[in-house]
Amino acid sequence: QVQLVESEGGLVQAGDSLRLSCAMSGHIFTAYSMGWFRQTPEKEREFVSANSYSGGNPSYADSVKGRFTVSRDRDTIYLQMNTLKPQDTAVYYCAVGAIGNYYHTAESLGEYKYWGQGIQVTVSS
Repeated sequence: QVQLVESEGGLVQAGDSLRLSCAMSGHIFTAYSMGWFRQTPEKEREFVSANSYSGGNPSYADSVKGRFTVSRDRDTIYLQMNTLKPQDTAVYYCAVGAIGNYYHTAESLGEYKYWGQGIQVTVSS
């Protein structure tokens, strides 16, 4: 059974940094994309960042470019979030999809099949 174990989030101040991680276990996939999405009560779940199985194709939403960095160590994905802003406050979800694709970085919600339980990140002003 596929499991995605996410790190804890937290309450930070604007300008602070936070690192999220998500590790997958219980699978037999040969290749897949891993990504991060976020959601607030006011907005639908949106793409944040992702990387392909090869690790060489990072992708970012415009709102986080230059501040967030995604990295990947095979079955674990990390999201280094710097210069956090109050508008980054959300529940962050890691996800796995595009099974079998070595180089593809999935960016759309529909491409992802497995989801973590969510990490609350709150950025105060």
